Amino acid sequence: MRDVPKDFGACPFVTAQWLLQGKWSIVILHHLSEGTLRFGELERRMPELTHSTLSSQLKRLEAEGLVSRAVYPEVPPRVEYSLTQVGRDFVPVLESIEAWGKAYIEHLNRGEVTPS
Repeated sequence: MRDVPKDFGACPFVTAQWLLQGKWSIVILHHLSEGTLRFGELERRMPELTHSTLSSQLKRLEAEGLVSRAVYPEVPPRVEYSLTQVGRDFVPVLESIEAWGKAYIEHLNRGEVTPS
């Protein structure tokens, strides 16, 4: 894992940015905010995401305490992912991001800005 930034754990913005780094972290948290999902279901919901990227992002989110992984001793093994309490505490932030994102999409649709 990369070096933790100096202000991690002291500055809320540095801490949040460090925890949510990774192109897909917020999207994964969004899908898990809807309930417990198996790896394959997450893959189907994000077809543009590679198997290895999803796996590494889930491992990172689990290591940071935002996602829990449950393995059931079945054949084949069943693995389910869900948000931890800290991850569930992030849901209102996800809802705010969604509202802001929708407003920005409207802004784009009005032609007020052209994405670069």
